[in-house]
Amino acid sequence: MSNYIPEKLDDILEDFGFAEGREKLEYLLEFSERLPALPAWLQGERDKMEPVHECMSPVFVFGRPEDDGKMVYYFDAPPESPTVRGFATILMEGVNGTSTPQQIMEIDDLFYRKAGFQKVLTGQRMRGMSTFLTYMKRIAEQHI
Repeated sequence: MSNYIPEKLDDILEDFGFAEGREKLEYLLEFSERLPALPAWLQGERDKMEPVHECMSPVFVFGRPEDDGKMVYYFDAPPESPTVRGFATILMEGVNGTSTPQQIMEIDDLFYRKAGFQKVLTGQRMRGMSTFLTYMKRIAEQHI
């Protein structure tokens, strides 16, 4: 198993690691509010997106390499699921435009532990974050 975490994602996780208790949840809520809307070309195209079946909320993910070979992901998650939206934003901001498909495949599956989420979230919620990464890796693998 790899210990690789892209630098940008590592910085985000480190910031969460400094937050204590309720601050972590408030910071996660801030991330949830930053989840961008799908780009116009992807709106209404859920059939092009991967549904995250394990998630209780209807979450979809789409990824593709940009011209420079670095992966970019898009998530569609409902506003009434702030934790899910926060996780999606952390991953998007942490890896978009920074990692090749091969590097995405090497990201540590337990990357989220660095943020200390286990102190404030259930194991089920944290596994959800890992599940998002699994889907991102599945998409990246198609582009290697």
